[in-house]
Amino acid sequence: MSAKQPSFLDASIPLLVLVILLSASVYLFGDNSSYGPNQIALFMATAVAVVVGLKNGYSWSVIEKAMVNGISLSLGAVLILLSVGALIGTWMLSGTVPTLIYYGLQLLSPSWFYAASCLLCGIVAMSIGSSWTTAATIGVALIGVAQGLGLSPAITAGAIVSGAYFGDKISPLSETTNLAPAVAGADLFDHIRHMLWTTVPSFILALLLFTVIGFNSDVSADFARINEISQVLTENFSISAISLVPLFILLTMAVKKVPAFPTVFIGALLGAVWAVFFQQDLMSRLVEQDVGYTLASIKLIWHIFHAGFVIETGNASLNDLLSGGGMSSMLNTIWLVFCAMMFGATIEKIGLLRKFVESILFFAKSTGSLITSTIATCFVTNVLTADQYMSIVMPGRMFKEEYERRNLAPVNLSRTLEDGGTITSPLIPWNTCGAYMHSVLQVSPLDYAMYAFFNLINPVLAIIYAYCGIKILKLTPPDSVVQEVVAKA
Repeated sequence: MSAKQPSFLDASIPLLVLVILLSASVYLFGDNSSYGPNQIALFMATAVAVVVGLKNGYSWSVIEKAMVNGISLSLGAVLILLSVGALIGTWMLSGTVPTLIYYGLQLLSPSWFYAASCLLCGIVAMSIGSSWTTAATIGVALIGVAQGLGLSPAITAGAIVSGAYFGDKISPLSETTNLAPAVAGADLFDHIRHMLWTTVPSFILALLLFTVIGFNSDVSADFARINEISQVLTENFSISAISLVPLFILLTMAVKKVPAFPTVFIGALLGAVWAVFFQQDLMSRLVEQDVGYTLASIKLIWHIFHAGFVIETGNASLNDLLSGGGMSSMLNTIWLVFCAMMFGATIEKIGLLRKFVESILFFAKSTGSLITSTIATCFVTNVLTADQYMSIVMPGRMFKEEYERRNLAPVNLSRTLEDGGTITSPLIPWNTCGAYMHSVLQVSPLDYAMYAFFNLINPVLAIIYAYCGIKILKLTPPDSVVQEVVAKA
C-alpha cells in the first residue's frame, strides 16, 4: 500500500506536541532546559510524528532510514563541535585565550565595548566565512573581557552573534552564502550584492543600538577587578604576543578555504604545542610529579583534549573564567543536535512541512506576502529541523517554482532564504547554531536572543522591503527567448 499525503491535522499534531513540550521544558527547567529536557521533548515529538507516518502508510524501515540519514547530515557539524571543544581547552593552556582577555581588558572601553565587539566579530567572520570559528575564538575572549569590565554577558553574546552572522552572511567563503544561491539558481556574487541592501542597513542599526546601550548603561569599568584579573593572568600564564600565533594561523587557514574541521583541529594541536614551549611554568605546576616530565605533559594535554582545562587561582569566579573546553563539554550539544535532526528528518519524510507550505501559498497572493511567507517558513524550518542548512534547502526547493512563476529573479529567493534561515538559526536554543553558541559562549540563546539586534532587524527589514517593492528584481528574459516569444506571437 502506497503512503498517502498527510492532512493539515496530521501535520499540526506533531508540531503542536513539540511546541507544548518545549514550552514546558523551558518553564520547568529554565536555562537548564538544553541539558536534557529539550532532547526528551524532541524525542517524544518524533515518536508522535512516527505514529502519524505509520497511520498514513509509511513503513517503519522507511522512517528509520530517514532518521539515520537526517542524523548523518549533522556529522560534519559534530566533528567541528568536538574539535572546538579541544581547541578551547588547549588555547586556555597555551595562553592564547588568556592573552586575548588580557589585551582586551587594557584596550576596550566599557562605553564602546558592545559596538566594538560586534564590529570586530563582523570583520573576522567576513574574512574567514565562519560564524562558528569567530565565536569559538574571538567570541570566547570577548565574553571574558566583558566579565572583567563588569558588563553583561548576555548583551556581549548578542553583539558577538550579530557580528559573526553579519560577516558570515556576506562572505563568499561562507557555506550558507554559497548554498542559498545554489538552491535558488542565482549567481554567487549577484546574491551577495543583492543581500547588501538588507544586510548593511541592519548591521548599521545594530551597531547604533549597541553604541546607545554602551553609553547609557549604568556601568563603569571596575578597575580593581580589572587589575585583579590582569594580575591573575600574568601570575598564571606567560602573556605575550607570541601566544596569539595559533589564532593567526587558524584565521589564515580559514581565509585560504581550508575546511573547518581540519582547520579547528589543527588549531587545537597548535595550542598544545604552544603550551609545551611557551607555558612551561604553568605546565610544571599542572603535570603529575610522580612520572617523567615528558610523559606527564603528554598525559596532561591528552586529558585537556577530552576533559578541558581547569585552573585553581584562589578565586572561584576567575576559575570559571579561565577554565573550560574539552571534547566532553560538547557531548550534550551533540545529543541535542541528534534529537533535533531526527525529528526534522521524520517530518520532512512524511510530508508534514510540504503540507504547511501548500497551505501558505494559498494565502500568499502578493510579492510581499510571498517573501514574508518564505521568511516565516525558513524560521519555522529552523525551529522544527534544528538545522540552518535545512532552513535554506527545504524552503528553497519548495518556493523556487513559485518565484519563477511570478517572474521574480532568483536573487530575491536566495536573499530571502538567508534573511529568514541563516540569520534566525542562532536564536533557537535547540537549533545546531543556537546549541553551538550556547556551548562556546556559555550564554543561553534565551538570554542573548533579544540582544542579537542584527539577527532580529534583518528579517523585519526584508519584509518591509518586500511590501514596499524596494530592490525586488524581476526576471529579464534573454534576447533569444524574447525573440522566440515574438516569433510565436
